[in-house]
Amino acid sequence: MPHKEKIIADIQAQMSQEGFWEHQEQANKVMQELKTLKNIVEPFADCVKRVSDAKEFLELAADDEDLDKQLADEAAVLTTQIDALELQAHLSGPFDNANALLSINAGAGGTESCDWASMLLRMYTRHADLKGYKYETIDILHGDEAGIKSATLRIEGDRAYGFLKSEKGVHRLVRISPFDSNKRRHTSFASVEVIPEVEDDTEVDINPSELRIDVFRASGPGGQSVNTTDSAVRITHLPTGIVAQSQKERSQLQNKAQAMKVLRARLTALKVQEQEAVMNKEAGDKQKIEWGSQIRSYVLHPYLMVKDHRSGVETGNAQKVLDGELDPFIEGFLKTKPEDRDKRLKQKGNDDV
Repeated sequence: MPHKEKIIADIQAQMSQEGFWEHQEQANKVMQELKTLKNIVEPFADCVKRVSDAKEFLELAADDEDLDKQLADEAAVLTTQIDALELQAHLSGPFDNANALLSINAGAGGTESCDWASMLLRMYTRHADLKGYKYETIDILHGDEAGIKSATLRIEGDRAYGFLKSEKGVHRLVRISPFDSNKRRHTSFASVEVIPEVEDDTEVDINPSELRIDVFRASGPGGQSVNTTDSAVRITHLPTGIVAQSQKERSQLQNKAQAMKVLRARLTALKVQEQEAVMNKEAGDKQKIEWGSQIRSYVLHPYLMVKDHRSGVETGNAQKVLDGELDPFIEGFLKTKPEDRDKRLKQKGNDDV
């Protein structure tokens, strides 16, 4: 903590220097770093002070019911603060403070899976609203009959990637199908990819000659919102086969810039994954979007339950989860050791909930 306090002091000294605000973009990055550091240091300092005060208070509280009650209330506040600090300790990765690029892809199951993908899209936008995050839909491909085949959201907020990285994986839905006239139970799958949004100066080499850039007309369910010009852009990185596209803007240049940002983020994530694979001596292959590979199951029939197979966190209030209340699952993921997550997945990954 003293190290972080020194960095804060150095930044504040830097801010007082002449010309600091002349380079607005760099100044904003420094201010964001200062905000992040203060969000760590200040709650910790306040917690330490509260503990010290509570110890002194404890000596005065003997045989005094009113003081005992005040002390109990203070202990409850301290417990909440300590839990928050513990959670914060799990967000120390190099990209945890970054914004998030969250992509949803429908899996096996046709219309059923497309509808499930659209339900997940709603769940994540609702979650963003609850957390006070800003979000925008960069790209979306609608299903042939209902729902979506894929979508990519840019989610901006304090440690957005650090929290939402818990959502990466295959999500499984069990329900009575609204598309089945016989009202049979169906199982649907969709995958969620979460990568950090990286700065343009991030060290990842992109050779323009290795890119294929296609333009096309933005797709949509119809209506006035559908573009009538070829403004959407798809960029393919030929050496890796990674694809990024954007169609939210009416300007082709703006869509190209946004697609390049997504491509840079995906290439950076791939680079990090490769480095981790070398260190761990095991490759992180993508899971198939099908039975047995799910990280979380959402059961709406014959009973209500949402269960995370990595942390063991579960709830019977499925609707609340689908309305965006994901904090218990995110916190459970962050507080569960990676080796314990893997062990749970191996033991229960193929089990029904």
